Amino acid sequence: MKNDVYKKLSKQYCPRFGKIAVDMGFITTKQLKVALVEQVEDNIFNRPHRLIGSIFFEHGWITNKQIDIVVYELFEQKELNVS
Repeated sequence: MKNDVYKKLSKQYCPRFGKIAVDMGFITTKQLKVALVEQVEDNIFNRPHRLIGSIFFEHGWITNKQIDIVVYELFEQKELNVS
C-alpha cells in the first residue's frame, strides 16, 4: 500500500521535483538522469519504489533541508496553477 502511494506521488511530482532541484542548483542534470534510471530499474525489477528525492538523498547529492525547499516550491507552483 505504501509503495502504491509513492508511485502515485512520483508520477505526479517526480519530473517537476527533479527539474526544480536542477533549476535551484541542488543537483546536476547528470545526477537527475542517474536517479531517474535507478527509479525505472527499481520498477522494472519489482523493487520497492523510491521517490526521486530519496534517491538524491541516498547518494548524498541533496540534504533534507534542500528536499523541503524543493517540495515547498513544487506545491507553491501547483497552487499558482490551480488559482
